[in-house]
Amino acid sequence: MKKKILITSFDLAIGGVERSLIGLLNHIDYSQYEVDLMLFKHEGEFLPFLPAGPKLLPELPLYTTFRMPIAQIAKEGHYPVAFSRIIAKYIGSIHGKLKSIDEPGYLVIQYGWEMANPYLPKLNKEYDVAIGFLWPHHFVAEKVNAKKRIGWIHTDYSNIHLNRKLETKMWNKLDNIVAVSEECSNTFLNLFPDQKQKTMVIENILSPEFIRKQADENNPEEIKKTPGKIILLTVGRLTHAKGLDHAIKACKELLKAGYDVMWYVVGYGPLEADLRELISQLDLTERFLLIGKKTNPYPYIKACDIYVQPSRYEGKAVTIREAQILGKPVVITNFPTAKSQATHGVDALITTQDVNGIVNGIESLINDDNLRNKLISNALSKDYGNENEIEKLYNLIG
Repeated sequence: MKKKILITSFDLAIGGVERSLIGLLNHIDYSQYEVDLMLFKHEGEFLPFLPAGPKLLPELPLYTTFRMPIAQIAKEGHYPVAFSRIIAKYIGSIHGKLKSIDEPGYLVIQYGWEMANPYLPKLNKEYDVAIGFLWPHHFVAEKVNAKKRIGWIHTDYSNIHLNRKLETKMWNKLDNIVAVSEECSNTFLNLFPDQKQKTMVIENILSPEFIRKQADENNPEEIKKTPGKIILLTVGRLTHAKGLDHAIKACKELLKAGYDVMWYVVGYGPLEADLRELISQLDLTERFLLIGKKTNPYPYIKACDIYVQPSRYEGKAVTIREAQILGKPVVITNFPTAKSQATHGVDALITTQDVNGIVNGIESLINDDNLRNKLISNALSKDYGNENEIEKLYNLIG
């Protein structure tokens, strides 16, 4: 008999986690496993990319509320959840102020699940394995009848702030923990060493053939190439973690130094208004362009001259590997997990995490043809495909 597997996430909006989920679903052997997919919201640009294998379960209304404004939750009549969100927001903000935390977002999400948990329904079906693909994992920990429970980590734990006691309580309810990189695992285990025995690494599954095929689908209309112009590209959500404020300032410095650069950012997120204001203040509206979300970012990566990831922290930045697969010279900042993504001077340049570091890295690739060609050649010669990572999951399922 086929083993019954449940995989859960929030939705399929454009993002690294969601792209990784599609990669995983595309590689499961559905002749051996019966897979149900629980998306709390049936929305997102990646929905059309769902393979035929998994069965998409119906939405459960209370689980659709977790990214809704509180007023909308109340308007829809979910009063206990709305009230729990108000309390969670208050407690998370107070906790953040007491600990001098600038961004209490993770705390608010954490308290939100804890407070709302008593009001959330359970799934009736019994599974052999329940997999939570997106943190937090209260759903698979408490709302699913499963013989084994697995939770994924996509985040660098050295750069997020949480209530450690609540987080430990959640992880203790899982049988296995999967991190998407060794460094991601290390930063997690530095905070939760008691979880070491049940933590392992399964990398995001990438298919170079698929990425190259998608890159050839079209030519981006936004990117106009002219002789002498250098096209820089970053793909990612518009959040503090991605360091795009540093990228904007780096763009200004490159232009001051006489480099004819155009910097494009594919992505969306909560800091868009702030970033646009900074772009305007530095008079970069014609040079640093936020071009929004793209279902297929690969033609944009293919069209750039240099791919730049100016992040403050990352779990596993899938876009870096995708740029390398497409043979692009890559500049990344030295975030804690950077060395698990690339080797400095071999298939990327790893710079300091500041404006000067980003500027110096880009300048090096513009001015040094040999270095640029070396990074391109090394990236194209490497086999970044890792479809065999799925075997690790099969072993875990048992």
